[in-house]
Amino acid sequence: MDALRVALLREALAGTEWPRATRAFGGALRRTVRRRGGGLLLVGTAAYEPWHLAAHLDEEAAWSGVPELAPTLVRHRVPAGARPHLSVGLGRLAAAGRSDTLLVVAPGPLGGTFLERLSAARRDGATLLAVDASGTPDLRGLAHDALDVPADPLLPLDTVQHLVAAGAAATRRPRPRLTDRLFSPPRRW
Repeated sequence: MDALRVALLREALAGTEWPRATRAFGGALRRTVRRRGGGLLLVGTAAYEPWHLAAHLDEEAAWSGVPELAPTLVRHRVPAGARPHLSVGLGRLAAAGRSDTLLVVAPGPLGGTFLERLSAARRDGATLLAVDASGTPDLRGLAHDALDVPADPLLPLDTVQHLVAAGAAATRRPRPRLTDRLFSPPRRW
């Protein structure tokens, strides 16, 4: 989704919480990966791999000049013969530490074993963020920050992921300081 479509989507959602919430969550993701300086590990559930978000974050990393946003897709099942960059399995979560940010996209229930892996990664120092449509209170309690996505046919999870990726790449414009406004020369129209 290009910037124009994201802008139109935000405009269509004006008056709802979504533009602000997804931009804030995306901003938290950006700040975390930049501050940590390590890798961004992106993982879904056993039934859902967040390919869509991985592609958008990779594009946004290049566009925004924040290479830390380019994720490593962590897969529950790695097929035989998968390319090296698509061969990262859940074992990578065991190696996650202080420099890693772990982004979980959960459209449905999480297994207990998977939650235990996430908990262990957090205990080892990884920052855990979640885009949570699972309704699993354990994930919400485990995450440092989470964006709750209720089931809504008008705003599917893929659309929310577009907004999160765009929010992660967006830079904030600095607010003008009061002294800048008081002492700047008047504009000539």
